[in-house]
Amino acid sequence: MSSSYAEKKYRTVTAVQRRLNAVMRRLPTQTLLETTGRVSGLPRRTPVGGRRVGDAFWLVSEFGERSQYVRNIRADPRVRVRVRGRWYTGTAHVLPDDDPVARLRRLPRLNSAAVRAMGVGTGLRTVRVDLEGRGSR
Repeated sequence: MSSSYAEKKYRTVTAVQRRLNAVMRRLPTQTLLETTGRVSGLPRRTPVGGRRVGDAFWLVSEFGERSQYVRNIRADPRVRVRVRGRWYTGTAHVLPDDDPVARLRRLPRLNSAAVRAMGVGTGLRTVRVDLEGRGSR
């Protein structure tokens, strides 16, 4: 994929996501990842797809290190995840050595297809959130 095409795709997808995410964040069934803004220090909620497996929540970022929530995790790995209406606190880990394409095969199909369609080149990145304790409403 040429770099100019990849950049154009990135800009287009992020512009669409910015508008769509504003609506998706409000849906009570939408899974959300809450990070702390690395500059503002404010909570940042991003709709994500993924799957809880035991005491961990797995997801794949379609923009890898360019993703704002990945950048926020790098600055402060303490996060919250809302799964099925319950909030869980946890510590997020960006896993550059995990195979994100193989990981997508183990995550929900619809979300995985969207990540592959929207992703840019080889920038996919796996994120694991180690969840603490019981969730709250």
